[in-house]
Amino acid sequence: MGIYILNWFFLLALFPVAFFWLRRAYRILFKRDFSEVALKRGEPPPNAERYAPYEMTINFVGGVVMVGVLVAVLGFQALDREDWMAIAGITLWMKLLASFALSRHAHGIDFGKKKKPNHPS
Repeated sequence: MGIYILNWFFLLALFPVAFFWLRRAYRILFKRDFSEVALKRGEPPPNAERYAPYEMTINFVGGVVMVGVLVAVLGFQALDREDWMAIAGITLWMKLLASFALSRHAHGIDFGKKKKPNHPS
């Protein structure tokens, strides 16, 4: 019984995940809002518009796959539990890893020494 509840919880959690990813893709594509593109420590890169198509694609593909899983499970009952959990789980992790890699690439690598704060001891 406990596993069954966790399955439903994971399935219901796909709704907000898909919504936020598709909303982010919509904001980038139509509203030209680059404030959430390739964030690192909450800050977009200086040239966020350059990386916007990649971030939009990552979010759009992830959101569409999640909506597809929801429709297949709830609408058509076309996927078994193991199948939809595998598709949703792999999509979730691949989206997170792709967004992380894009943000690190967009901000570049700083090989300089870390600066110590200037405060008297």
